Amino acid sequence: MGISRQQAVTDDSERGPRARTKRLMLETATRLMQAGVTPSVSEVAEAAEVSRATAYRYFPSQAALVQAVVDEGLGPILTWQSSSADPGRRVADLFDAAMPRIEAFEATFKAALKLSLDQWARRQAGTLGGEPAFTRGHRIALLKDALAPLENSLPPDEFSRLAQALSLIFGVEVLVVLKDIWGLDSRETMSVAQWAAGALVRAAIADSET
Repeated sequence: MGISRQQAVTDDSERGPRARTKRLMLETATRLMQAGVTPSVSEVAEAAEVSRATAYRYFPSQAALVQAVVDEGLGPILTWQSSSADPGRRVADLFDAAMPRIEAFEATFKAALKLSLDQWARRQAGTLGGEPAFTRGHRIALLKDALAPLENSLPPDEFSRLAQALSLIFGVEVLVVLKDIWGLDSRETMSVAQWAAGALVRAAIADSET
């Protein structure tokens, strides 16, 4: 899930008609993705009643457009911070802050996931061509930030392994598994995700002390 976590989706230096047009494109794309569609730049341009030439000046590819909508959906998650020095508390705080927002934009993130999977399939088939890849990776920086107090106490490979394990239960994928497959509601989904996250952090710390 690029741009830095601190970088705003819309450049604050943009003003006037350009900023309004870009905002219109983002709002239109968000509306379509919240309806379960993974739109092309041309489809967003048509829905927003903006010329294709103008649309492509702001978003030169579908990947760029979807990335901007995803960052818009993530919103305050991208600048999340914790004042706690306890890694378990920091991870729990991150989940508390992020998962409700991810669920609120569940359709958007699932549409982005669909694009990622579709591009993977076309790449495997050799039909992706020169289309820019949609990259995901915000969770890497977020989880490493949450685990920062452990960076000097865990060996680098174990620190990375813990962040990698947590990434399996942080993001829209956990909603796919726990809500769509298991049929859990929001409260139950959050409870399982928090329990699993806490167990992973405690296990990593315990392993490092043996």
